[in-house]
Amino acid sequence: MSSDGDIKTTPRGFQCVLCNVNLPNMSSVDQHVKGRKHQTLSSVRTTRKTHEERSVFVSGIKPEVSQSDLTEHFQQFGPIADVIMDKEKGVFAIVQFAETESAHAALTCVEHLMKGLKLRVKPRERKEFKLIPKKRNDAQSLEQMFERLKPELCQLPSVDAQMQYVVERLQLGENEKKARELLVQLLQEIFVEFFPDSEILPFGSSVNTFGIHSCDLDLFLDLENTKTFQARAKSTTEQVGEGVSDDGRSEDSILSDIDLTTASPAEVLDLVATILKRCVPNVHKVHVVGTARLPVVKFQHHKLNLQGDITINNRLGVRNTRFLQLCSGMEERLRPLVYTIRFWARQKKLAGNPSGAGPLLNNYALTLLVIFYLQNCEPPVLPTVEQLKDMACEEEECVIEGWNCTFPSQPIAVLPSKNTQDLSSLLAGFFSFYAKFDFASNVVSLREGRALPVVDFLGKGKEEEENPPKGSRQHPKLGSMTLLDPFELSHNVAGNLNERSHHNFQRECQEAEKYCRSLQYQHKSAKGKSWGLVRLFTPHGEVSLNKAEQLSISIPFKSTSLPEAMRSELHTAGEDFRRLWFQKVLSAVEQVFRAVLQCHLTVSSDAAAGEEAAEGPPASMNSSGNDSFDGVPPQTEQSPQDAVVVGAKRLLSSGSDTSVSPQGKKARLMKRGKPDAPPWICTQKYPVWAGRRKVKREILKGPDSGAEGSCAELESKVTAHIQEKEAQLKEALEFRVQPQVVGGTESTKAVLRLQPSSDKPGAFHDFFHFLEVFVPKMVDTLLEKEAQNQMTCD
Repeated sequence: MSSDGDIKTTPRGFQCVLCNVNLPNMSSVDQHVKGRKHQTLSSVRTTRKTHEERSVFVSGIKPEVSQSDLTEHFQQFGPIADVIMDKEKGVFAIVQFAETESAHAALTCVEHLMKGLKLRVKPRERKEFKLIPKKRNDAQSLEQMFERLKPELCQLPSVDAQMQYVVERLQLGENEKKARELLVQLLQEIFVEFFPDSEILPFGSSVNTFGIHSCDLDLFLDLENTKTFQARAKSTTEQVGEGVSDDGRSEDSILSDIDLTTASPAEVLDLVATILKRCVPNVHKVHVVGTARLPVVKFQHHKLNLQGDITINNRLGVRNTRFLQLCSGMEERLRPLVYTIRFWARQKKLAGNPSGAGPLLNNYALTLLVIFYLQNCEPPVLPTVEQLKDMACEEEECVIEGWNCTFPSQPIAVLPSKNTQDLSSLLAGFFSFYAKFDFASNVVSLREGRALPVVDFLGKGKEEEENPPKGSRQHPKLGSMTLLDPFELSHNVAGNLNERSHHNFQRECQEAEKYCRSLQYQHKSAKGKSWGLVRLFTPHGEVSLNKAEQLSISIPFKSTSLPEAMRSELHTAGEDFRRLWFQKVLSAVEQVFRAVLQCHLTVSSDAAAGEEAAEGPPASMNSSGNDSFDGVPPQTEQSPQDAVVVGAKRLLSSGSDTSVSPQGKKARLMKRGKPDAPPWICTQKYPVWAGRRKVKREILKGPDSGAEGSCAELESKVTAHIQEKEAQLKEALEFRVQPQVVGGTESTKAVLRLQPSSDKPGAFHDFFHFLEVFVPKMVDTLLEKEAQNQMTCD
């Protein structure tokens, strides 16, 4: 079916009815139609329509009728692709033919008689394909539970009691655990018939002591023993002949058609899905997800209202579950902390994506963040993974896929922690710890129990980082938050997060830290008002930003988008990387204001005198290195837009201005509130922010657009065109820009704080909102260009 019919015009743009997505313009429509989601759904719709055309609905059968009986009867009309039986009552089936003509032949047959039964055959029902958003019952039940929890939590005497109560209300009940165990036993009995000596091992939330009501059932199908059995059976067959193997079991099974030693994971998962569909009662909605990092077969159990996953290559996941069980067993404060923080994260929309994917934190990542924090308490609440390895005995040594996964099997082997903090203090400490944590320039390592400098991981290029050579697995894919798995050190558990979700997490931690210092958190209300965890859990709308926050532009340090040459340069700089990066950012910001937007820049008079006296005459940021970025001409002294810029003249010092943060953290870059570069005074006489998109389209269509030319050069042309065509502002915009870099105790970023001298026409805020998006994007572009020029010169 054509994509044209999926796109509908709306008053605000367009809508894709297939994917249920609103799109603002035709450019977005084209990009969406070519995207993976739309292409996948289109393919699924086409496949489903083909299946419907080739299928017939058969009723009038009885439970004793087998799949092979139906196959044998309908083969007279043509090859059979599949037969789907009604497992609940056994009174109907869907027969899918390999060809449409075979289905038509079966429908035109006047009478269908089979084993004394008169079958009724009619066309399969044609249903309109529609994407139904996934809804998780657990998300709804958690919201309802919070409403029920409010009055109960308010009556408890302390935050510690509230946290223990949250565990009692959210954790899996004994009946739920028993039901899951029975389902695992059933699956074990069924799968062992098809895969002899195989084993079904539950892992994840259901068994790691952190499960909540209706959490997924994660299963690992271990086929190693099956491969051994299959090899032994083949050897016996070659010696004795076809028939029965040496242990008396029949070889006439599904293994006759597949060799597990050579079969691809996709082929094995297809077999697993087939077994679930045809042999396991009450199981439906079975499908293979082959695009996941670890491909799985997803299913739902109708009567238990339970969703499950089966994987065949996640032995590390089973080991991680054992690790969490150990941590929970040796520290009783861990479970209340994890349950409380997970519930808080879900209420604040930081976790709990209904589809299980997306740019939100998953439960495993949140649990690891809690453990890492407890490793860094003073004194530590939990040991590091490396310390646990040293505590294990020789018999407990474990290596999986080359990764050392050794730790004691019993909590009694680990000495108790000397930390005596109560739960409420540890919870407040969690928010304080991550409110100031510099995720941008650090990698979280539970194995070492400390933050590793991200520059240590920048020596590898992007391609090598995403596709490491065989045998080299120590470099994970860096992201806005890099959280290493405790054992698989090449896996970033929080690699799905984007800048926005990382920012939201840290912002919510900052808000929670402030709240935990208040009396409303620490003391029960005598008037029955919300206090403690209730106020902490309460969802809120968008946080209104104050004026100072509104007038600042952040340029975050993003290790994932750094140019190759700069990655190597920063890696060489080591702990001094922030100063080098800030230099380059300021140089790019200068070019954006001065050359691209044609602002007039000068140094603020109140800062220039002191700076000149202390450090000599002001120097342009471009004085060391290239004279200009590619495509942006340098301004001469005679230029009307000439600017004296000293943004990088005074570099960050590691002397008296630094202070050491606790627990051996890196030295801070500066005392809070102290500027890192003298302020600039910017003047803009033209409305360069207005109509840029339209002007850009005209330039690109024009004869002098040029096949070559950088983005910066194009944006400079747009500015020049606006200055030529548009009248000057009635009153020029003059504003102060204070560059500053933050990091060390919070995420590394360059901050430009803007303060207008006056804004009588009211145009400055329009200009600011344009700069807020334009400046960071242009800085990334100019840094990339500078890196390319540097590589060319080298």
